[in-house]
Amino acid sequence: MILSEKISLMDKLKILSDAAKYDVACTSSGTDRAGRRGTVGNCIAAGICHSFSADGRCISLLKILFTNECVFDCRYCLNRSSNDVPRASFTPDEVCTLTMEFYRRNYIEGLFLSSGILRSPDYTMELLCETVMRLRTRHRFNGYIHLKAIPGASPVLIEQAGYYADRMSVNLELATAEGLRELAPHKTRRTILQPMRQIQARSAENREEIALYRHAPRFVPAGQSTQMIVGAMGESDYQLIRTAESLYRNFSLKRIFYSAFVNVNQDTSLPMVPQGPSLLREHRLYQADWLMRFYGFQAGELLSEGRPDFNLMLDPKCDWAIRHLEYFPVEVNRADYHDLLRVPGIGVRSAQKIVASRRYGSLTFDDLKKMRVVLKRAQYFITCGGRTLYPVRLEESYILRNLTDPREALPSPSNGEGSGYRQLSLFDKAAPYHI
Repeated sequence: MILSEKISLMDKLKILSDAAKYDVACTSSGTDRAGRRGTVGNCIAAGICHSFSADGRCISLLKILFTNECVFDCRYCLNRSSNDVPRASFTPDEVCTLTMEFYRRNYIEGLFLSSGILRSPDYTMELLCETVMRLRTRHRFNGYIHLKAIPGASPVLIEQAGYYADRMSVNLELATAEGLRELAPHKTRRTILQPMRQIQARSAENREEIALYRHAPRFVPAGQSTQMIVGAMGESDYQLIRTAESLYRNFSLKRIFYSAFVNVNQDTSLPMVPQGPSLLREHRLYQADWLMRFYGFQAGELLSEGRPDFNLMLDPKCDWAIRHLEYFPVEVNRADYHDLLRVPGIGVRSAQKIVASRRYGSLTFDDLKKMRVVLKRAQYFITCGGRTLYPVRLEESYILRNLTDPREALPSPSNGEGSGYRQLSLFDKAAPYHI
């Protein structure tokens, strides 16, 4: 269904903001840029205030599609060409007007702009480039802009857009090339990875330019990210985190987002999810992603081909620790920083505090509690001065039973910490979790 071009701007906004809600790559800015005389807004790393609507969408950025018309027919996508849905398209000036008016009313602090493929990748990318260029030059908008790069678009257009956007992203969508061929026949690994490689290479060159010439224009200063769908093609958790590990290593990505599959098209050839999207599985993947990025774990340590999926009853760090009891218990007064990071319940910040504090004397369990170590998990894997917090047995079945069954759990310090999992927020600062 193609709507009339005379549709009102507010009706367009309703259609195209709703069409953007399945893209979860909407993050804090990750870059620092103060306000300047003659411009509107600023972009500070922790300066974007995030809030969430009832269905979990971020509403701190103006998050829209430029158009939901699309020549691609990806089977998992609501906006695929074969679907009979209301269609609409903005003009560059309309996006600029919305962004500036929402900003002046203090509704938003930035723009997240994606798009369906209108006519061709190059045609769409030209429109996106024109939009962000007008925002920066004509409207002097100095706030945060996250722009989607269109797979298959000209490298010239990708580079041009990179000088106006703070962050760019190209969604990988599926972890395997076979999955792309099956569900997104108009996309290929090459057309997705090529702009990723270009953004990575140009960003590295730009950093060298800035080191030599302080006022050189910045290219994608907040880096790039991508998104993978979880559960659309039956990929294992091992395949997903191996792909993520490769992307971090080879393309210098800032962040990978995992989106639990939702069968929005009720396509019978795709998995049906009567219980709703697998948010717990998505949560475990985010935890594993954190372990690889900030805790020094590798994908092959967490899972293997013989054990391809996470235990949903345990977070990945606890699961790893229980299967590798030969490394425990760890004496917190002597263990090095990297060994402390492998203890469930000890996070990056608490490990740093432990290393810094023990220079002045031996630590006790009360000290660890003040450092926000989660003793409810850590107590099975650590000693302080050669002693455990409570009498425990270093046996897999014993620890597993106590960690997964609250009725069997040992008493732990009354510090108000909950024992349940919570959905990882996409907007927390780096490595805040004690996992």
